[in-house]
This record gives sequence, structure tokens and C-alpha cells, in this order.
Amino acid sequence: MYRPHPLDAVLAAALPAESLYAVGGRVRDELRAAATGTPPSVKDLDYVVTGVPLDELQRRLAPLGQVDVVGAAFAVVKVTIDGQTVDVALPRRERSTGAGHRDFDVQSGPDVPLEADLARRDFRMNMLARALPAGSLVDPYGGHADILARRIDILTPQSFVEDPLRMLRAAQFAARFAFAPSPALLEAMAGAAALTGTISRERVGDELAKLLALAPTPSIGLELLRHTGVLAEIWPELLEGVGVEQNAWHAYDVWGHAMATVDAAPATLEDRLAALLHDVGKPRTKDGPHFYGHEHVGADLTATMLGRYRFPTGTLERVAHVVRHHMYVADPELSDAAVRRFIRRIGPTNLEHMFALRRADIAGSGLPPRDDANARFEARVRAELARKPAFSVADLAIGGDDVIRAMIARGTAPPGFRGDARVGRALKSLFEQVTERPERNDRTSLLRLLEHHLDTQVGGAST
Repeated sequence: MYRPHPLDAVLAAALPAESLYAVGGRVRDELRAAATGTPPSVKDLDYVVTGVPLDELQRRLAPLGQVDVVGAAFAVVKVTIDGQTVDVALPRRERSTGAGHRDFDVQSGPDVPLEADLARRDFRMNMLARALPAGSLVDPYGGHADILARRIDILTPQSFVEDPLRMLRAAQFAARFAFAPSPALLEAMAGAAALTGTISRERVGDELAKLLALAPTPSIGLELLRHTGVLAEIWPELLEGVGVEQNAWHAYDVWGHAMATVDAAPATLEDRLAALLHDVGKPRTKDGPHFYGHEHVGADLTATMLGRYRFPTGTLERVAHVVRHHMYVADPELSDAAVRRFIRRIGPTNLEHMFALRRADIAGSGLPPRDDANARFEARVRAELARKPAFSVADLAIGGDDVIRAMIARGTAPPGFRGDARVGRALKSLFEQVTERPERNDRTSLLRLLEHHLDTQVGGAST
């Protein structure tokens, strides 16, 4: 069902009759929503204008708001109206000149038919437009039928050769929409899988991130990548888990467990990445029914795999950290000090990610939970967090300047001393004592403990 946006009428009034069309994911998602009975979500407003030269288009749009022309190969007019920016483009046709998503000869202008503009898009379900302001559907390639059939199909067998990035988009859409690839798409994708290496690494990472963060069931897209050979080109490390059997606590092989776990994880990029990669080190550490040290091997592999596709450094480091520590023992009977040490080791900001992975890991085993130890351990940790004890040296009630002043006052450091390794050792010693007894974290107690620490140090070497 067409749901007009207020800007549709504004733009249509400024342009010649029958020249304005809504295009892009908005049209597809409106039809998807109508087919499934769910409300559509309009994120981007993209338009194509036919029969109007660029200079005239700019002139007609200028009274509506700020107008900027961007794009080297083809012009897109960005119009900002009442704080909202939309893209208004002339239709264009493309001819592939090589194996790459940028290797195209582009012709853009008022004489290019709308059908040619739609034909250059990736899948039939995206080769749709709506004439505005009436809202009638333009569907020259059967995209609406594909949406109703929950199918992803290509217009030409050369689709993936012309733009290999489309293979990753196919997997992303399959996972996000639970659409099935057509036989033609599967054949073409398998034939072009080796061209994945021609895609920029950042673009590969972007599409993988969308698949993982936006799809209710990421395994649908990952299985498509596996069966067509694309995953072997991107992350062959994951395929090492296919057929690798596990112990009696798992119903699936390593690959199947990764798929079940990623589907069970919260729909955030970091949680999904950790779920997908948490056992990636198992095939390389298998020793009978055991996988000793797989978490450490897996953390190193995770850093390599995410670095390959230019994932942000913070994301890479956090996911690798969670993978490295995911084999923690969830013992609800630990002492308070041991719980605090666990929090220190994992890091307070990583705890919920770690717990989310453990819950997904259990769900992904394919077997019922053995007991409630994990839930009780999580409750212990959250209760300790609520007490707000010191979880790092920075949380101590005194700092390095206090240690330096104390060392100068007792003559173990000269005037003007600015610190050395002894300062760090003193703070670490105080932090350990506060971990054992959080009530010691007040300035008076810590200064007294500092004096005792300095009394016990032998010599004054700054080693």
C-alpha cells in the first residue's frame, strides 16, 4: 500500500507533471509491509526525475530549500527541506566495464528511460518505482511478484560479474527478509564467487555488518554465502568448523553451533560477531572430545578476521576480548573478592556482552540448560556492580601524585620526582587490598596502607 510522504507532494508540485518517481528500498518495503501486514519503515527518501535537464531541476528545486549537487560520474541533487535531506537524481543507465562495483560506464540525463534506471539495480524486487503524486506502481521487471513470492532474483546472469558486491547484498537481504534465492541467482552467485576479492574490504565489512546487525536470522545469509562458495573467499576460517563434531553437550558440529548461537544472540553487531566467532578456534585445537585453549586461538583468529575487513578498532578489540574470556566459570558460590576479580578481568563494560554470549552459547548447543548456575552467577555479578567498588586503579581514593608526595616526604625520592615503576607497584598493591576489602577505599585508610607498603619496600631502585 502506498503511503505518501509529505515531501512527495512538495516535490511533485515543483516539477512537471508525471516526471517524479519514488525509487529504492522505500517502494520495496512498502510492498513487503502490505504483503505481510506489518507497518512499513521509511528510512531513506530517494527520487528519480525524468525528462528534466539538470540545470532546470536545480532551478525548480531551489525555492524549496538548500540544493547541493554531488557525484562525479552522475549528478544527484540533495535537497534539504525543513531539515530533511532527500536525494533527487536524473535517471541513468550503466554498462559494466570490468569486475568491480565501480567499473561502470554511466550515462545520466533526462532522455534515459525510467526502465533503464530501474534495470541497473541489483535485484528484481528493487527494480520498482512509484509515480508521484498518484502513487501508481511502475514494475517493468516483475519485482512485485518476487516480493509476494518472498524471492530474490536477478535480471541477468551477468549481474554478479558486473557488480560482485551484489552477492553480499543477496545474503543480507535473504537474512533480513527471509526471502529465498532463485535458482538463477544461486547459479550466478556460485559462478562469480571468486570475484569477491575484487570488492573493497570496507564494503565487504559494511555488508557483513548489516547482515549480522539487521537480520532476525543471520544464519540464513551465512548459509547462502557458504553454499555458493562466497564464504570460502571471505572467511574460510569459519568453514573449518563444518563437520567438526563436539562433545555430548552439543547437538551440532562446530559450524552448526556457530549458526545456532549467532541466531540466538542479541541483534547488535558486537554481540552477533562474538556469537559467530566464539568457537572459531575449535577446529585448530581439537584433541579428541576436547578443544584446549580454543578461546585464545579463537581470539587471535577473530582479530585477524575482523581486521581483514576493516571493522572499527574498538569493535575488533571488544569482540576479541569477549571471545578470549568466554570460557569463564560461572560459579555462584565464589567469594565476593573473586567476583570482583572476575569483573576486573572482563571489564565492567564488557559484562553484559559476555553474559549475552553465554546465554546464546547455551541456546546454540541445541540442548536444554543443565542448571541455573549461569543465571545465579550473573545475579551475583550485578549485585557486586551495584555496590560500586573499585574495579581499576583509577577508582582508588588516592592517585599517583599522592604516592609521589609520600616518597619525597620519606626521602626515597628526590625533590621534583615525577614517578617511576615504584609508583605503579604501590598503586597496584593498594588496589589488590581494596579488591579484598572494598571498605578500605577511602583516603585515610589508603594513605595509611601506602605508608606500610613503602616501609616494606627494599631499597629505592626504579626498576
